[in-house]
Amino acid sequence: MDSTASTPQNTPIPTVPLEVTDQQNTALLEDTLTLLNAGLPAKPDQHGLGEIERWEQVLKASERPGLAKIIQELATLREQLAASDTKSHDLAETLATLGAETTKVAEESNGGYSGPLMHLGKVLIKMGSSLSR
Repeated sequence: MDSTASTPQNTPIPTVPLEVTDQQNTALLEDTLTLLNAGLPAKPDQHGLGEIERWEQVLKASERPGLAKIIQELATLREQLAASDTKSHDLAETLATLGAETTKVAEESNGGYSGPLMHLGKVLIKMGSSLSR
């Protein structure tokens, strides 16, 4: 290779499917519950947006059925939180829908995820309710 050749600026990044273990799923769920149990942030928080993006990637990589609506609502939530003109009512609706969909998945879940997912669904619905007041 010629050392004077220019370095390509648009090097494509290969898309590799994300492998997520049960332990990583559990850690993500626990991190999210810890974040949400702290209540609504007083101002926009990049950490929260990062968590939403993390969930989107994990759920997209999952082969579990029934997650399309949750992935769609997470994308909507991320967009709403990043926008400066989002109305609290719209945000409340998105959180309530996410909570309801999470609860549905929890009811159909097996193993150790049912309880924490049910709790996450309730927290999301509660957050949506508090925003709609």
